[in-house]
Amino acid sequence: MQLQCIERLPAALAKEFPAVTLPADFVITPEQCPEGMQGDITINCFRFARNFKGAPDMVASTVEKVLAADPEVEKVARVKAFVNVTLKPVALFRDTLADTEKIFAEGLLPAEKRKKILIEFSAPNTNKPQHLGHVRNNTLGASVSALLARVGHDVIPVNLVNDRGIHICKSMLAYERFGNGATPESTGIKGDHLVGDFYVKYNDLLKEQITELRNAHPEFADKTDEELFLETECGAAAQEMLRKWEAGDEKVVALWKKMNSWVFDGFNATYERQGIKFRKVYLESNTYLLGKSTVAEGLEKGVFQKREDGAVIADLGKLGTKVLLRSDGTSVYITQDIGTTMLKYNEFSPESMIWVVGDEQNLHFQMLFKILKSMGNSWADSLYHLSYGMVNLPTGKMKSREGTVVDADDLFDEMHRLAREATLERVGEDIPEDLEERSEIIGMGALKFMLLKINPKTTMLFDPKASLKFEGDTGPYVQYVCARINSIARKAAERNIDVKDKEIDWSLLSSEEERSLAVCASLYPETLKLAAEKMDCSTLVNYLLNLAKAFNRFYREKQVLNAEDPCVVKARLAVCCAVRDILSDGLKTLTIGIPRAM
Repeated sequence: MQLQCIERLPAALAKEFPAVTLPADFVITPEQCPEGMQGDITINCFRFARNFKGAPDMVASTVEKVLAADPEVEKVARVKAFVNVTLKPVALFRDTLADTEKIFAEGLLPAEKRKKILIEFSAPNTNKPQHLGHVRNNTLGASVSALLARVGHDVIPVNLVNDRGIHICKSMLAYERFGNGATPESTGIKGDHLVGDFYVKYNDLLKEQITELRNAHPEFADKTDEELFLETECGAAAQEMLRKWEAGDEKVVALWKKMNSWVFDGFNATYERQGIKFRKVYLESNTYLLGKSTVAEGLEKGVFQKREDGAVIADLGKLGTKVLLRSDGTSVYITQDIGTTMLKYNEFSPESMIWVVGDEQNLHFQMLFKILKSMGNSWADSLYHLSYGMVNLPTGKMKSREGTVVDADDLFDEMHRLAREATLERVGEDIPEDLEERSEIIGMGALKFMLLKINPKTTMLFDPKASLKFEGDTGPYVQYVCARINSIARKAAERNIDVKDKEIDWSLLSSEEERSLAVCASLYPETLKLAAEKMDCSTLVNYLLNLAKAFNRFYREKQVLNAEDPCVVKARLAVCCAVRDILSDGLKTLTIGIPRAM
């Protein structure tokens, strides 16, 4: 909180403790006074008493005396080492809601703390549409990118699409056999969904052939499906197609390009609907060989070792041993990641790199970072894996083309439908012209808000219907507060009340609801910086919920446009607009839109 009386406090305390030299970066950070206690803010002297070489209670007593003498403080009360402070209304509102531009500026980091940060997220495969897991990944990646940019970092969002390999060949082989020349245009099916359908057809065929193989060969009973893959006709055919692709076979490459183009068109539509843009998209087909030369260089320098069978390995101590090149010279997945990471660093020279990837890859990234560090890359210390847990639905699935996976587009459609129904329930027969646009903003906002409300590391349950409630800890609840305040502002304009009037008598606002709202608003800059530091959007989500709840308490108790005193109307209107601006800025930082009305 940038409260002037608190900013003056360290200098005043220095006079009370002349023998003490305070550190140059010493600050006192107040908190909002707990509910049920009198005061706007509370100062916890346990946190800094050691700086004054005194007992917390004794330091708190001095803080109480100093603040009681401050001309902008109305009342001070001490509870042990906690000092509760009530500010004079003019000082409180001047330092909180009077100037939102100042609040927004305070949310920026000092120039010397801003960095160039590259963040990689999404990473879909081109053999099927994006699913619920990608939705959480995309939401986290886009929102963390926006959050880091909001506090002043130069953020470079990138995507690495897995567009090659055996899984892609499975879809291609099924299309060759069952496609009959079908295209997205001829079938009316979105390109990524069409390719995904053939991936399902391939897996159905593979299951049939594995069952037949086990029935014909009892000795295969204990072998896994993976072990029997190349024993099947379709498994061997897919492997042969991959070999031909790597050899540059014209027919196979042409089919690969055609089907991938369908998928990319589908992905782009999904990204556009989720509001996601990348600075650059890397393709695995262009990067999968990059790591081999880097590994060879490491082997030459003695960083890596060669086993007796010819495989190149990295000894990673407690993390174990990792194969980087197989005995036949082929690369593994981490080899590609080594090369791609080097490519990204050389291309953008970021000061930090982040990967948004599920927690099942925790060990993979620990190994990757240690390998890059062992190769003498000092910047490897600034690599970070933003790990997240799985997301599930109460029903297990909604509508799926793959048995257990919920397609992103199906989920978006369901959120739109549910938002549309909720909107129609509220508006009755007065159906708005922008119903579809409004439903999309509310539905997507509800989805993102719910996914971001939980700490990323937590495995979560996502309930589409619960996420769309207009009351409770939901995105529509916060969106509705913004829409309500916009409605108040429009009515004020109709009454020729200037919503931008700077001549506000803040002394007229002294109720508990008004004061609490002002203090809550003042926490926004530090919340932004804390959320960015932790790379945890749930910190910001929960702050926005608290601010929206504080506004609704204020709105229930106080008249705004119908207050008897025109000066009170102006003051409360200014409070409303400032709260709306903060909520809007916060939602925008989470990549969530706000409908004009709800």
